[in-house]
Amino acid sequence: MVKIQNVITGSRADKRGIRPGDTLISINGNSINDVLDYRFYLTESSVTLLFSREDTEYTVNIKKSEYDDIGLEFETPLMDKKQTCKNKCIFCFIDQNPEGLRESLYFKDDDSRLSFIHGNYITLTNMTDSDIERIVKMRFSPINVSVHTTNPELRVSMMKNKRSGEVLKYLSVLSEAGIRICAQIVLCRGVNDGDELRRTLSDLIEYYPSLTSVAVVPAGLTKFRDKLYPLTDFTPAEAEEVIRTVNLFGDECKSRLGTRLIYAADEFYLKAGMEIPETDYYEDYPQIENGVGMLRSLCDEFDMFLSDMDKETSVKRTVSVATGAAAYDTVKELADSLMRLCPGLNIKIYKIINNFFGESITVTGLLTGKDMYEQLRREELGDELLIPANSLRSGEDVFLCDMTVGELSSKLGIPIRPVESDGYELCCAILGSPDTER
Repeated sequence: MVKIQNVITGSRADKRGIRPGDTLISINGNSINDVLDYRFYLTESSVTLLFSREDTEYTVNIKKSEYDDIGLEFETPLMDKKQTCKNKCIFCFIDQNPEGLRESLYFKDDDSRLSFIHGNYITLTNMTDSDIERIVKMRFSPINVSVHTTNPELRVSMMKNKRSGEVLKYLSVLSEAGIRICAQIVLCRGVNDGDELRRTLSDLIEYYPSLTSVAVVPAGLTKFRDKLYPLTDFTPAEAEEVIRTVNLFGDECKSRLGTRLIYAADEFYLKAGMEIPETDYYEDYPQIENGVGMLRSLCDEFDMFLSDMDKETSVKRTVSVATGAAAYDTVKELADSLMRLCPGLNIKIYKIINNFFGESITVTGLLTGKDMYEQLRREELGDELLIPANSLRSGEDVFLCDMTVGELSSKLGIPIRPVESDGYELCCAILGSPDTER
């Protein structure tokens, strides 16, 4: 049973007299406990809904197109509380947060429903046989799984949860049922790399075609690792070895299965000082949200904009771009190519060192307003400052340090525009186009 928070005016539910505060009990006789139940059982052309209002039950019959919504809104997107993570992973980024951040940044979720709705990765340790049966029955797909290793004993050791080894059996169940699986391996130096990585990749390949892709990403290590497992960064030579291993398996998959399937995150290439692969390597960019091929995609989109740009474009403007250390060289090279086409354009690229979490954190998604202010406050920033949108909390204008974009803009005395990780949008923003304004 779930309580209704709002009924959209003019919707089917509104026209049938359903009201905020009513409780939805069932659809076509099926109990409704969360968003998965609701979405699945609502996909019928004729539905009978059972509600309660002030201890009195009533039914409503609605005819509609199969996938049409009926206009009900609930207290939370899940229609339930988030499931908290029961693991104590040796590489957990949340355990490495400094004190004093907003409370939500210390919450660890491990909820399969968020995997389907928002693409979150889950470890399967919160799931039971009945949960898996429900997923198979409802055909919810894909499911994003943080595998890390297929060695049960090592997985228990890495995740500090006695169930983390046994739940690997669910990969077989999901695969055999045809549920698509998108996998992630957070690689820890000296723990699940080397022979263990080769074992994991070899095991995962067997789940193809249900397995759609695997991303191998380095563990993010902040400077706040006191009393935590002693992890260290990969050296350039070790990063190169990881890439070599990943590509060995990827090449085999490409030859045998027709798809590369396995990819190393851009961070490994940057750590190794190696060139990011060409566009074809990434196929349809299945793991771009995991930082796999993001820089290549950025370059391709930027180049596409330049090739379509009116060669008579005349722009007189100075714009500054803040970026992380990982993307700095790429963004600087792109900016230089744009300035060659627009002589009146002055683009200043600033590499923001992550002092907040530690210099080993180089990705743009973990930059803070505090570091941007400290490192830019004495600079002549020109007409506008562009910042990476992924450094802000999703749907909000707030950095991880709790500074807002408005506060940073006021402190620096310059308009600020958040820009998505998209080469076309970056070009538009640099040129001052209003198309990308939020």
